[in-house]
Amino acid sequence: MAAVAGLSLKPPIQVYGLEGRYATALYSAATKQKKLDQVEKELSRVWTILKDPKLSSVVMNPHTKSAVKQKAVNDALAKEKMSPITVNLMNLLAENGRLRYTPDIVSAFGKIMSAYRGEVVCTVTTAQPLDDASLTELKSALNGFLAKGEVLKLETKTDPSILGGMIVNIGEKYVDMSTRSKIQKLTKIMRETV
Repeated sequence: MAAVAGLSLKPPIQVYGLEGRYATALYSAATKQKKLDQVEKELSRVWTILKDPKLSSVVMNPHTKSAVKQKAVNDALAKEKMSPITVNLMNLLAENGRLRYTPDIVSAFGKIMSAYRGEVVCTVTTAQPLDDASLTELKSALNGFLAKGEVLKLETKTDPSILGGMIVNIGEKYVDMSTRSKIQKLTKIMRETV
């Protein structure tokens, strides 16, 4: 029975690094207490609170003792009436001198939650912003790559340096169809043949 319960606590995707370990532990704790959505909302508020210049000067200062940081974070979170899970995470980060990793942990937790909701994050970079017709066509084409039950979460970026075409990141796949990369490939081929 414990093994079955343990499986549901495992996040839908694995996130690596220090931030991944904290985000995974937070996901497991929030799942146990059925507070995933609440913790996700609180985490984005926590980072906003920590960016406050007055609080930031204390908690992000490497010369401030961890006990002082912990008290400052506790006081700030108590005012916001955060859940014990979120407070415990922030206390642990303060105690271990890792508050500076908060934005990375929030980002990693966001990735886990996107996967939990079946969202597939897709980033499309183009030289110029896409018009509505092109965007609709692109969404339609990208939806063809999704498995049943997955939802496309499309982010568009512009980068004039790619000259034309597009660069697509969908899930773990990366496709570079930019004019810049085609020119670079041709230049490389021409240099090798000379």
